Amino acid sequence: MRKKLFLIILLSVLTLMAKAQNDMLTAYRNAIPGGYQFWVYAPEEYCIEPEPIPMVVFLHGASLRGRDLEKVRKYGPLQAINMGRPIPALILAPQNPSGSWDPKKIDDVVEWTKAHYQVDASRIYVLGMSLGGYGTLDYAGTYPHKVAAAMALCGGCTLRDKQGLGDLPLWIIHGTADKAVGIQQSKTVVEALQKTHHDERLRYDWLPGANHGVLARIFYLDKTYLWLFSHSLDDEGRPVNREYTISKDDLPDAYGDIQRRDEKLYIESK
Repeated sequence: MRKKLFLIILLSVLTLMAKAQNDMLTAYRNAIPGGYQFWVYAPEEYCIEPEPIPMVVFLHGASLRGRDLEKVRKYGPLQAINMGRPIPALILAPQNPSGSWDPKKIDDVVEWTKAHYQVDASRIYVLGMSLGGYGTLDYAGTYPHKVAAAMALCGGCTLRDKQGLGDLPLWIIHGTADKAVGIQQSKTVVEALQKTHHDERLRYDWLPGANHGVLARIFYLDKTYLWLFSHSLDDEGRPVNREYTISKDDLPDAYGDIQRRDEKLYIESK
């Protein structure tokens, strides 16, 4: 039993070491004058043979604001990848130095990345939590024709006109016990879209008893990315995928989901 556990751990370490060698994570600090600094992660398959692939834009919360770009790796998709979660996409992770996310500055980073990497423009996704949840909805509502799908966790929206959010597949998730950003902030968005009959592509979940920080675990779930990648700008009518579900029961074992993948690699290698 101890030998098997050792082999699992060893395989996990070797897998991460191999990924560290073949993947590419690049920091851009002065690429856009007056704009955000940002990370771009490229998976191994892209590094070996670059061709257009999907892109996930990750918008962090208020705690990661500043000018220390390393902070953006503390949670979210970049950390999930470092822990062993395979995400077959470019990851664009800008850093907000202060204040709220600016949709125009987010778009500047998106367009810069499209000009310097081979991005499948029909499959650009946005997700974020807390302040990044606001940023996700503000950006998606401003540029719905650029976003294939968006997921906003425990955030809200500052746009006066929210109707653009009805033009794309959108998943809003909020915990009922959130004391940092009250659930009413998300409910206001949902109610606005329902009132104007722009909720056909909307889905939302209120997780009972979930607090603010626990929703960060959604970044580590396979189904988060499976749901995002199931959408494209080329989909006729751009319907929202309702096949996948995320509940409070998924969150305690979000990191174990990654560990089970490593165990599966070990079993398949025998």
